Amino acid sequence: MKCGIEIHQRLATEKKLFCGCSAQPNEEKPIATIERRQRAVAGELGEVDLAALHEYSRNRVYKYRVFPKTTCLVELDEEPPQDMNREALETAIEVCLLLNAKVVDEVQIMRKTVIDGSNTCGFQRTSIVGSDGSMETSKGEVGIQTICVEEESSGIVEEKNGEITYRLDRLGIPLVEIATAADIKDAKHAREVAEKLGRVLRATGRVQRGIGTIRQDINISIPGGARVEVKGAQELGLVETIVEKEVRRQEGLLRIKEELEKRFGKNKFKKPEFVDVKELFKNSASKLLRKECVLAMKLEGFAGLLGEELYEDRRLGTELSDYAVARAGVGGIIHSDEKLEKYSIDNDCADELRKKVGAGERDAFVMVAGERKTCESALEAVYERVVQTFKGPQNEVRRVLLNGGTAFMRPMPGSARLYPETDVPPVSISREWIEEIKSKLPEKPEERKEKLLKVLNEELAEKIMLSKNYPLFEKIVDGLKVEPKLVAATLEETIVSLRREGAPVEDINENKLMELFIEYTCGKFVKAAIPDILRYISSSPTESISHAVDRLKLGKMSEAELRKIVEEKKKAGKRGNELIQEIIKEHRLRVDMKELSRTAGG
Repeated sequence: MKCGIEIHQRLATEKKLFCGCSAQPNEEKPIATIERRQRAVAGELGEVDLAALHEYSRNRVYKYRVFPKTTCLVELDEEPPQDMNREALETAIEVCLLLNAKVVDEVQIMRKTVIDGSNTCGFQRTSIVGSDGSMETSKGEVGIQTICVEEESSGIVEEKNGEITYRLDRLGIPLVEIATAADIKDAKHAREVAEKLGRVLRATGRVQRGIGTIRQDINISIPGGARVEVKGAQELGLVETIVEKEVRRQEGLLRIKEELEKRFGKNKFKKPEFVDVKELFKNSASKLLRKECVLAMKLEGFAGLLGEELYEDRRLGTELSDYAVARAGVGGIIHSDEKLEKYSIDNDCADELRKKVGAGERDAFVMVAGERKTCESALEAVYERVVQTFKGPQNEVRRVLLNGGTAFMRPMPGSARLYPETDVPPVSISREWIEEIKSKLPEKPEERKEKLLKVLNEELAEKIMLSKNYPLFEKIVDGLKVEPKLVAATLEETIVSLRREGAPVEDINENKLMELFIEYTCGKFVKAAIPDILRYISSSPTESISHAVDRLKLGKMSEAELRKIVEEKKKAGKRGNELIQEIIKEHRLRVDMKELSRTAGG
């Protein structure tokens, strides 16, 4: 197996890559909607990219929602792009240095043809910033081919009736793309590499967090198979499953290819006729088969192969259906290796259908329902995929499904999709700038973890090392000399727990957390009171920590008050552990455990 990964990470810049709009999508309401169509055109070499041609053949309409703070004429492709965002480029250079890559002398902005509607202009701007990097893993060094900075695509809202609606607030947010060499050994290794690259990106402290802000594209091939690019894996936990299932899918297609060679020998597969079989289903109980048109075709020599399982819930018939769905927008196909009863097709009806298309015992059949033009387009796509089956797996782009499987998206794009951007000048990168960035470079994840393990346990070190709170953790620990374990637990566990309770902890800013630990170091309250104080402050963020402590009556118990309580408990006959446990039960939020132990033992 050969495998490589492309990581796409959204950057936490203030502005977008080529304009001054905010790079932080929010809950704004759209102020307008525009409509576009896109068509495939020849690139610099006079060739039309296959992937672009495939999207154009779908004849879809694209609608774009416009927002006041995150959209301007650049996103609408009504105004030339501005200069490249320097902050985004600096982050990309930082990633290059962390991955031992060579930074280019001059960044050339290129256009990558994309006409699935996700870019209003029909292309994505992308630039190589570094190349020839490397990363150590448990199974040896993995090469880093390229590190690019590029534009994020529009966010899809809905798709129906040949129309796709997008949000333009996401379009143009800076991304860093890291592409590895095909050095990944197996499925587990793929997950490890994806995880390590994610850690490097988060170590910069300059990336966005949350669902949709990072995604993996995985390139997979096996001996005798094809190069397949699986797009849009957002969950790290699915990476291993995706690789395993794609390997099994290609192995299954190779088995089918061998079987077809046995069945056909030197004979060629003949293109079947599309037969109108609507008359057979005019009184059908199936709503699907009572549509305007029902077309069927024979697949000579394919009996039993359409039901051949590639992996769980994926068969050759599913592969054919994917092509029909992608090309014509149908809901799917019906084929002879399925349980036809679920479409209200009994044995007699199936026999009639076979006669109608001329299918014998060695043959299969495929059927589709809908508008005539749509049905013809769907069966044409199925026929093309059947012809490809004789060659084994195909080079193609596939999308991730929820179970870690994949479905066909479009043909593999070629070099014809890339050409120079003429509206944005190249950007020079001086040695001085690189040295300046290098001097401020963050620790590599493995170095940071090694340092943290000296003061934290494995679990807390893992949580804080790549957290957005890490700079604050360092500031509090180094500046205020607070116990690292307490700071890490507060930032990564207490606040998370309060968020799950429903407390609006997002309103607690960095300054308020610094104030919390300053008051703690001054002895105003004890560790156990921190969750209650933060819960209160999250709802009243403008109040001071000192005021919150007073309002909650959580001030640390004085030595005299503690001594008095201990004496009273001793007079009541309490001693040792029993005495301590009773005081903790009654005064846990105000008593320092070390002071209690010392006073009780005195």
